[in-house]
Amino acid sequence: MLSKKSKYAFKALLHLAEAPIGQPVLIADLAKDGNIPKKFLEFILLSLRKGGVLLSKIGKGGGYWLAHPPNQITIGSIVRILEGDIAPVPCLSTTSYAPCEECADEATCGIRLTMADVNDALTEVLDTLTLSDMIERSDAARNKLRNVVDYSI
Repeated sequence: MLSKKSKYAFKALLHLAEAPIGQPVLIADLAKDGNIPKKFLEFILLSLRKGGVLLSKIGKGGGYWLAHPPNQITIGSIVRILEGDIAPVPCLSTTSYAPCEECADEATCGIRLTMADVNDALTEVLDTLTLSDMIERSDAARNKLRNVVDYSI
């Protein structure tokens, strides 16, 4: 499950994706528009800047903006920056590997072998989808709702 931190990050990133390219957006505006606690958002944006997703400028005319076009920022990269490794079991982790205490043999462990397939599928989806995909899906859903005819009396 995504944490509130990741949900807030996606709200802010979607806002930044709609801003003109390279135009800084103030934290206060992102917090207000996304209904996000400002101090928490500062921490989130700092993590995303350190992770290479955002750029920032301090002072007059400052703020945050995307470091790359939205179609080059994967959902997986954002989740990893904010949540850490996405492997479902520690023995599959690429960044914080740890053997499972209850496992006698990783090579034949049914749990590990099954979760490896889950991990591969999840990684494929998260590393293929981008902020642009998120925007397009939201826009498509919004447009679909606008075309719904209400027959209630």
